[in-house]
Amino acid sequence: MRTSDVDILIVPGWSGSGEDHWQTRWERTLKTARRVEQEDWYAPDAEAWVGRIIENAVQSARPVVIVAHSLGVPAVAHMAKRIPKGFISGAFLVAPADVDHASAWPVTEGLKFDATASGFSPLPGEPFPFPSVLVASSTDPYCSMERATALANGWGSTLVEAGDAGHINSASGFGPWPDGVLRFGAFLRTLEA
Repeated sequence: MRTSDVDILIVPGWSGSGEDHWQTRWERTLKTARRVEQEDWYAPDAEAWVGRIIENAVQSARPVVIVAHSLGVPAVAHMAKRIPKGFISGAFLVAPADVDHASAWPVTEGLKFDATASGFSPLPGEPFPFPSVLVASSTDPYCSMERATALANGWGSTLVEAGDAGHINSASGFGPWPDGVLRFGAFLRTLEA
């Protein structure tokens, strides 16, 4: 598949993806990409976030491929438990937020995240009903490489180790992310039309 063959749903994480974030850049440059908007980026609710992803997927005219970052990845994991095989064509998951260990996360924009109250924890560990790639960093403060490896194994995702890349966001130097574009293109080519 190519980007023109699919509807790309951009699923940002907690606090959304700012103007310089690679997700926002992809949304601007990939013609078939659109952001899954959440009602509240700072007080996320797993049920609401999952509902918005499903709602956007239902409205799509082409096969759906999800591009999720950070807390968007657990939202996709929760969604995967509720959908039939074939509903989503694939997911490109980047820098997962390990909600089961959110108490160890750094303070973000002056806020602490309560994964249990928001419904994101516990994180599902079952295989997804669609192919997926999980890109993880060895220096991500929101998820260790060991945990990312375990999540990828449980979900049936292909793990891509990004090395010392922080949270793979604009704060860690990933506004433009040319390697990510190449990896995403390679992932699309593995999907069935």
